[in-house]
Amino acid sequence: MALVALTGGIASGKSTIARRLAEHGAVIVDADQIVREVQAPGSPVLDEIAAQFGSAVIGPDGSLDRAALGGLVFADAAARARLNAIVHPAVRRESARRFAEALATDPDAVVVYDVPLLVEARVEDPWELIVVAHAPADLRRRRLVELRGLTEADAAARIAAQVDDAARLAVADVVIDTAGSLEDTLAQTDALWERLRPAQADGAASRSL
Repeated sequence: MALVALTGGIASGKSTIARRLAEHGAVIVDADQIVREVQAPGSPVLDEIAAQFGSAVIGPDGSLDRAALGGLVFADAAARARLNAIVHPAVRRESARRFAEALATDPDAVVVYDVPLLVEARVEDPWELIVVAHAPADLRRRRLVELRGLTEADAAARIAAQVDDAARLAVADVVIDTAGSLEDTLAQTDALWERLRPAQADGAASRSL
């Protein structure tokens, strides 16, 4: 199994890369999806979030009000650290379970962990490759405003809440430049898949001997 980490700043085009790799046959494990699942109503994680941040972050239906929580933590590093201390261990356990499940299903699988906070939380894990989706912060801010409807201030705050581009690029084995056209991003992703495919072929060949 090839275990690949895919990361990038907010609005960097990371999800586009993940979808393309899935089309090629990669198994995508989405950290954001896991976060939502471990924060489901009735979960120990959600109970601890409510205890730490108050009932204002819980909606009328008992689910997490992600916007309310985001408003508390995006501009407050100490609050963000408290939240991460609650959420990250649960996400780590569930992601490990999914990696193992993928390996049990197909020993030659290419598993891509789509993880925004790699540098903050998982950079020391034994990845075969770390792939970084990269676009300049100014472009990502425009995308947040024009495509997601954020205000300039909110977009800037969300970018500032993440590690800077230099920190992500410093750990990259592969950088996919997403500042150009969609076609260019997809072509770079296709080239990445060609790099990953030999691992699959080698595994299949060794089992046939």
